[in-house]
Amino acid sequence: MATEALLSRRGGVPGPTRGGLRGGPAAGTPTPSPYRGGVYRFLLTPRWWVINVFTLLAIPVCLFMGSWQLSRFETRVDTHNQQQDDASRERKAAARPLSDLLPVTAKTSGERATATGRYDTTHQLLVPDRRLDGRDGFYVLTLLRVDGDVGGGESVADGKAGAGAKDEPEAKAGAGAKALPVVRGWLPGDADDPAAAAKVPAPPSGEVTVTGALQASEHQGGDGVSAAGGLPHGQLGMISAASLVNLVPYQVYDAWVTSSQAPGALKPVPPTAAEGTGLDIKAFQNLGYTGEWFVFAGFVIFMWFRLFRREAETARDLALGITPPEPAAPTAPGADRTPDDAERTRSPSATA
Repeated sequence: MATEALLSRRGGVPGPTRGGLRGGPAAGTPTPSPYRGGVYRFLLTPRWWVINVFTLLAIPVCLFMGSWQLSRFETRVDTHNQQQDDASRERKAAARPLSDLLPVTAKTSGERATATGRYDTTHQLLVPDRRLDGRDGFYVLTLLRVDGDVGGGESVADGKAGAGAKDEPEAKAGAGAKALPVVRGWLPGDADDPAAAAKVPAPPSGEVTVTGALQASEHQGGDGVSAAGGLPHGQLGMISAASLVNLVPYQVYDAWVTSSQAPGALKPVPPTAAEGTGLDIKAFQNLGYTGEWFVFAGFVIFMWFRLFRREAETARDLALGITPPEPAAPTAPGADRTPDDAERTRSPSATA
């Protein structure tokens, strides 16, 4: 008893065993919580303040951008449906004078227009690399010298218009008249092939009235549009007043018409949707961006939980007194191995 009292005063009395180890808490004594001291206090560190603020800002931004891109796609779908309805009504509606539809807007693009004038038979152009019904071909474009000034549309003038008009009898009759580009139709084949070009019917002479769908001038990047130079004489890569200004000696309307009636072997060219409307490739790009922004939002949440879990596990280990092992320093190729290394690399035959 005296010995046990002495050992007790010196702190040498062995405690009860728990799990085969001495010094553990007695049976029935609650185990101290490993979260004592606050395992999640790392969330209050400056590093985690930055992570939390970034997460709270990034998620709403990603959701807003995804919703905005989705709304743009839905607008394109609504516009496409509206254009289908308008096209069906316009096919039945009477054509309107060109002056009532200029300048071309998203609303007036595709509407039936009518214009009266004379074709410039000396400036008929071929527009190569245009597809119709899955086949390669080219447009046949002829300039219609509209009698008088229809007004309302922008035009591009060449400074040498007066000099060029002296060489054209039709220009004398319609001095000061602007020209309306008219796509009379489409032909299959290559515009560089003389045999295909020979099938192009000549434009009618005299005064004609053209009826067709009004279209806005083409821009670089459009379907089939070629803005590169180097085309042969008599060909045009982009139907626009800016492209025609150096090819004809008179003013050209910043619009064109695809004729609803194609003569000879020509096929009528259907009107296209105005730029920025309809279900084109850009509309599906908006849909793709919608998915990307929502994926970004999910990725931000995933990364936050991953960092949080790793930090919490590290904090728990430290609270339990478990420290991660330090990586061993690499051994130089020529350095002497320690006895332990030699023992681990010794062959079985050497130990026999």
